[in-house]
Amino acid sequence: MKITSKFLGEIEINEKQIIHFPNGIPGFEEEKQFVILPLEEQSPFAILQSIHHSHVGFVIAYPFSFYPDYAFDLTEEDIEKLKLNSPDDCLTYTIMTLKEPFADSTINLKAPIVINVKEKIGKQLILHDSVYPIRFPLSEARGKEGK
Repeated sequence: MKITSKFLGEIEINEKQIIHFPNGIPGFEEEKQFVILPLEEQSPFAILQSIHHSHVGFVIAYPFSFYPDYAFDLTEEDIEKLKLNSPDDCLTYTIMTLKEPFADSTINLKAPIVINVKEKIGKQLILHDSVYPIRFPLSEARGKEGK
């Protein structure tokens, strides 16, 4: 299946890569099907791209590369909606806001994207009681990518 990516142009994807977001993503509730497009092998960055609208794509980051102690609890409702049976089935990303210089770019630790990799179901959570910021600067990163 061919899709057009906001950042990568026209690309071929396998339909098995499609992740279903039953409620969409806040602000994009009508967008329910996305794919994750890696930018480079072993990179903490990727693109979360709508398969239907090329203009709906987000740069996402693996948060543990920048904030190794990042942790939050899933509610029973979230576990049920994501159909999670094991922590090993769970993959977490954060949406990035790109800035110049790149070190000033931020990741949204307050609203992680959680994906059940086995069932291909995703959800963006809002961590209401969290101390994590919406805009965590990469320049403050403590992980291997942020040094």
